[in-house]
Amino acid sequence: MRLRALRGAITVEENTADAILDGTEELLRAVMERNALSAGDLVSCIFTTTGDLNAEFPAVAARRIGLSAVPLLGAREMDRPGALPRVIRLLVHCYADSDRPPQHVYLREAVQLRQDLQGAQ
Repeated sequence: MRLRALRGAITVEENTADAILDGTEELLRAVMERNALSAGDLVSCIFTTTGDLNAEFPAVAARRIGLSAVPLLGAREMDRPGALPRVIRLLVHCYADSDRPPQHVYLREAVQLRQDLQGAQ
């Protein structure tokens, strides 16, 4: 096992609590599934949102799926003109199998953020 940092992002359709929670849950589950992680493998999670998302904290979704023992932190993404709107980003620190390459996950419109990884999506 090796300490890893995994990245991911997802866009949501609107600034509502349901959209933010559902999108965050989808992203977390995809990162955990693609990297064969369980809750016990996670060290911490950092979430950022673009300035147009403020209806709910993404960390609430992590608690909702059982990550109650994992330290979580939320922050605001830099507000750069022309940036992709309604994005939730995730940085997961975890212990993972060192034989498997890390699987970063970009969903929905967020695939634009890392086109170099599109083949892995």
